[in-house]
Amino acid sequence: MKCKLRATNELADGNGYPEWVKARNYSYRITETARLVAASPKNEIALSPDKENIKRAQWRLATSLAINAQMDSFVLETELHAIERVSANGRRQSTQLIPIRFVFTNKLDRDDKLLLAFDAFTLSKSLGREISLGKIIHGDDHAASRVKTTALAGEIRKRIEKIVPLLANPSPPDLILNRHCGECEFQTRCHKEARQQDDLSLLSGMTWKERKRFNSKGTFTVKQLSFAFLPRRRPKKARDIRERYYHSLKALAIRQEKIHVAGRPELKIEGTPVFLDVEGIPDRDFYYLIGLRIRNGNSVVQHSLWADVLEDEARIYSQFIDILKATNEPKLIYYGSFETDFLTQMEKRYGVSIRSVLESNGNHSPTNLLSIIYGQVYFPTYANNLKNIARFLGFEWSDTSLTGIKSIAYRCDWEKSHNSQIKTSLINYNAEDCQATEVVAQALLRLHSTNPGIGNGNKSETAVSIDSLKNPRKVWGTFESQFKEFEQINLSAWWNYQRDRISVRSNKRPKPKSPQSRHPHLGPRSNIPQNKTIIYPKLSSCPSCGGVLTERTLCDRMLYDLFFGKSYVNRWVIRCRFHYYWCSHCSRRFGEPREFWPQSHLGRNLVAYVLYHTVELCIPLQTVREILVRCFKMDLVLSTLLYATTTAAKLYESTYEAILRHLVSGNLLHIDETQVSIRGATAYVWVFTNLHDVAYLYKESREGAFLQEMLKDFRGVLVSDFFAAYDGINCDQ
Repeated sequence: MKCKLRATNELADGNGYPEWVKARNYSYRITETARLVAASPKNEIALSPDKENIKRAQWRLATSLAINAQMDSFVLETELHAIERVSANGRRQSTQLIPIRFVFTNKLDRDDKLLLAFDAFTLSKSLGREISLGKIIHGDDHAASRVKTTALAGEIRKRIEKIVPLLANPSPPDLILNRHCGECEFQTRCHKEARQQDDLSLLSGMTWKERKRFNSKGTFTVKQLSFAFLPRRRPKKARDIRERYYHSLKALAIRQEKIHVAGRPELKIEGTPVFLDVEGIPDRDFYYLIGLRIRNGNSVVQHSLWADVLEDEARIYSQFIDILKATNEPKLIYYGSFETDFLTQMEKRYGVSIRSVLESNGNHSPTNLLSIIYGQVYFPTYANNLKNIARFLGFEWSDTSLTGIKSIAYRCDWEKSHNSQIKTSLINYNAEDCQATEVVAQALLRLHSTNPGIGNGNKSETAVSIDSLKNPRKVWGTFESQFKEFEQINLSAWWNYQRDRISVRSNKRPKPKSPQSRHPHLGPRSNIPQNKTIIYPKLSSCPSCGGVLTERTLCDRMLYDLFFGKSYVNRWVIRCRFHYYWCSHCSRRFGEPREFWPQSHLGRNLVAYVLYHTVELCIPLQTVREILVRCFKMDLVLSTLLYATTTAAKLYESTYEAILRHLVSGNLLHIDETQVSIRGATAYVWVFTNLHDVAYLYKESREGAFLQEMLKDFRGVLVSDFFAAYDGINCDQ
């Protein structure tokens, strides 16, 4: 959606953070470009060279380079921040071109690497040569990270294949809200449209797979989903087990605008409550503001611990510890995982554990309110963040435009200007977050009170327990209509619904069949009629080495097989009488007729019949067994058929390897992989073919590392879907 809106020049809605990121990236790019230019000789630098100058270049570093390349029916365009030219060391080696991209953040994500890979991909198509390496310069320390762009070329192709039809289609794509919305310039527009559509993506806790599953059932709006929740009576054994999260219950709370409670959420505050909120810069792992709101009766004390530079972090953390030690039985309460990570990181950096400080002062571990709310308290808000829940409870921030992600921009702007108004805004925002945490905690404490009214100001909501909800199917009541025919239709519909679930027997219960009426299992005492008896002649010498054989006992075995005629298939049962022999010279056992499948009483034709149905026709083994029972009166044990297929796989293993060797040594090879489910576990099947022979390979994952070893000697043409695992294979593709 963002791609489409940008391509159609849609106006942004005033979200200041994307503009700040754009300006920060541009400023960082100018600064780093000047730094690289200053560190290089002037005669080795080219400013904005054209494409022809690249091919005959004598420079070592070029900046601000516009590149375009024609691909099929569209054109790729990009602007390289910089490009480095590395001269060849030998005659046979070519000059290497390394595109450079500048990113102001200290930590890189996959999107940054994909942008660099797109630069390399466009440059490669424009020059007609491979660009295998790129470089990203990022962060305050000017760190340089090398990226192998060829490994990302397959994903770049797939992204381009999705973008081309997206831009060609006049209608916009489906609107889906996600975590990126807070960083997007179209946030207000998309949220407004999603509210109009009542789209399921408004529920921030719902994943893409869950939303797709609901859509497959015909549920596309939050209101539709709210009718899908059915209260279930929990057994006594499961009363103490935490309830799982229900998206339908969240939708029901939004539709009824009431808080719904599942299970028994409990918040105990013993001692002095200390409400914590922390502000930081994630890409620098720097926590610059610790807010503490201490409630002691009717009095409130707010502490705001501010760090000017990174070295001050240890100081404010030490002050934080001293405040907790000076508080009588402190109970640390916060909201969300950001503060959990803060406590963990501080303990690793400075060696002082918050848990030990609290326990030594008469209290226990910190409390995360979100862990109590999740799955147990459903507020009528689309998200479970502090902003939405506190606003529902009647709390408002003084600066409504300031959010968690915008506070990062505020802090960075303060570091440049040291404006006191920016610092005051951040401290007030942090203090109000602490106050909002207290509002949510007080609301949770009132859940189990005699008057469970929750809210402040003009809002007063009643918490609804799901145990008190009735099944909607039982409270519909009598259907009444102006047309009596509709009432009769409704009654008949309910009667048919019940009739499908009632079994009526008008005659006496039939007697169970006697065990003798079943088809007997095949074995030495089976009563299936025999077709013939074969007595095999004795052996005079060992067929392998010609040595003297030692005769063992006489064996009398039944062979169960199938006889294939020109236009029919018959059951074929033979009584075989033969001797077993032992050769002391070659230490081998002989005597079993070749008609027997090894170590089995089945014939080879019968095994071939089973393999044809299971492998070629894809019929389950249990169904093949039922076919043998119904058509040939041969009641085989399922494990016997399974043994036959297992031994057949070992028998044909050499044939499989020969086919695979033939495919790898050829001039043409098609490869593809597909996802399968084996007893609920995800696996992958790879297929290799040259349009005449085909081989399948089972793997538990999609990792393609085995291809490098398998196809290291392949020099033909490889046809694939540009999956990244094929990029490292040295052949024409």
